[in-house]
Amino acid sequence: MELIFATNNPHKLEEAKAILEPLGIVVRSLADMGEAIEEPEEDGLTFEDNARLKARYYARRLGAACLAEDSGLEVDALGGAPGVHSARYSGVPGSRDERDRANNIKLLAALEGVPFERRQGRFVCTLALANPDGAVRLEARGTYEGVIAQAPRGQNGFGYDPLLYLPDRGCTSAELEPSEKHARSHRGQALRRFVKLLANSGI
Repeated sequence: MELIFATNNPHKLEEAKAILEPLGIVVRSLADMGEAIEEPEEDGLTFEDNARLKARYYARRLGAACLAEDSGLEVDALGGAPGVHSARYSGVPGSRDERDRANNIKLLAALEGVPFERRQGRFVCTLALANPDGAVRLEARGTYEGVIAQAPRGQNGFGYDPLLYLPDRGCTSAELEPSEKHARSHRGQALRRFVKLLANSGI
C-alpha cells in the first residue's frame, strides 16, 4: 500500500518512513508528486484542527487521499503552551534548525525558576487521512510524556527533543537511538494506531 504523507518537514517524513515502511506501507512525499504546493495557513485551535486542515488541503490540491499530521509540545506550567504554535513559538525566521534553536531558547527562558517537579510536558501528534472531496476518513493521536530539562542534551531528533527529559531512561529524547525513539514517541504511537485503524477500515 502507498500513502502520501503531506509534510514539507524532512525530519517528520524520515520518521514516518522508518515507522510505516516496515509495516508494508510505502510512504510518498509531496516532493514525490512532482509538484510544488504552497503550505496552507495553520490557524486551527487544536492539533486535530490543523491535521484535518492540512489533510483536506493537500488531498484537494493533489486529487488523491493524503495523510497529514500536526504536532507540538505542551508544557503544563505554561498552560499548555507552546501547543499549536510550537514550530513558530519564538517568531524567529530562518531555517528549521535555526527556528528550533530559537524555540528551545524561548522555552527555557519561559520556564526559568520553575522547579524540576513542575516542568512536566508532552509531545502530541495527531494524524488525519482525507479524501479529495474533503471527507476525513481516519484520525489517530499519540502522546510522549516527559519533563522539560534545564538545558538541551543530545544530538539526535529535532525540534524540542533535546529538552524532553525521560525520567525512566535518565536521558532526553535527543539522546535516544532513533529506533527507541520511534518505539515510544508521539508520532510513532499515532502512526501505529493509524495503521491498525486503516487495517480495520476496509479502505
